[in-house]
Amino acid sequence: MFSLGLIGLLVRRDLIFVLMSLEVMLNAAGLAFVVAGSRWQQADGQIVFLFILAMAAAEVSVGLALVLQVYHRFKSLDVDALNEMRG
Repeated sequence: MFSLGLIGLLVRRDLIFVLMSLEVMLNAAGLAFVVAGSRWQQADGQIVFLFILAMAAAEVSVGLALVLQVYHRFKSLDVDALNEMRG
């Protein structure tokens, strides 16, 4: 799952798709913590997963605000086009 998110992050250049790929990567990391905690009968993995969920929720709110501001200003969500507009 993590590698699919990483491939999506590297291949697609749409800002919304980049944020969705980051969410997939965070969920994959959280799943790995839960599985590791379950393997060793520790609750630490589930606790770390709760922190990952909180961080993902904050990332979504900040990311959505960023997407709205970028689209309002440049009328595009393409990361490459935004990089060219910076100069």
